[in-house]
Amino acid sequence: MKHRSVIITGAASGFGEGLARGFAAQGASVLCADMNGRGADEVARSIGGLYGTPAVGIATDVTDESSVETMVARAVDAYGSLDVMISCAGVLMAGGVEDFNKKDFDFVTSVNYTGFFLCAKYAARAMKRQRASGRKELYDIIQINSKSGLSGSKANFAYSGGKFGGIGLVQSFALELAEYGIKVNAICPGNLLDGPLWSDPEKGLFRQYMDAGKVKGARTVDDIRRYYESLVPLGRGCRIEDVVLAAIYLVEQEYETGQALPVTGGQIMLR
Repeated sequence: MKHRSVIITGAASGFGEGLARGFAAQGASVLCADMNGRGADEVARSIGGLYGTPAVGIATDVTDESSVETMVARAVDAYGSLDVMISCAGVLMAGGVEDFNKKDFDFVTSVNYTGFFLCAKYAARAMKRQRASGRKELYDIIQINSKSGLSGSKANFAYSGGKFGGIGLVQSFALELAEYGIKVNAICPGNLLDGPLWSDPEKGLFRQYMDAGKVKGARTVDDIRRYYESLVPLGRGCRIEDVVLAAIYLVEQEYETGQALPVTGGQIMLR
């Protein structure tokens, strides 16, 4: 992984932060991008201090085309190239179909679906230029998708629908970009039950799912957690290090593109 430059969106927390730290630990130069620019800067400074590898933070809105274009240009200016784009920024808002409003639906879709398209668009442009200049190594675009991109999710259709669409983009981009040495894959993690997306006491999924009545009979957030753990054959939620290992594998291998790799402890099995 040494001498590779990597952009990771959503890098101020959760899977994104873990991926930034994991790739830096392997010697990669990392650009940490996030709507929370201060958080991205803090992660980048921490990475530089821990691993001695180059790391830069930048405030980025993945739903804004000019912001994404600037993010990619910053990485190329800082490191001379872009080798890996990991699209990890994402949002989730739970709710039933009759009560969910269009504003929230558009917001979830713009981040999870359109945001990945924009990241892939500008990453591909940079990677194709590098290929045209005579560099023959392979490049990678990876979407951090979800198990909800492989199987529908009750009272969570906006998120699940965007993730299903993301896998369609992955497969289509993979066919289009293979001739330029660009691999495009997705990782579909299970539930990161210990991360802020789930555990935030006010906005986390445990609370959202309680309010939406997603788990029948659940009276507390502990009931919600136990229910989701019971669905996993290996008996636990996904961990950040599970996803880091999957991402490193996808970059290091040379013979897979257009794939959606489940990291779910057996909860979702490919057919």
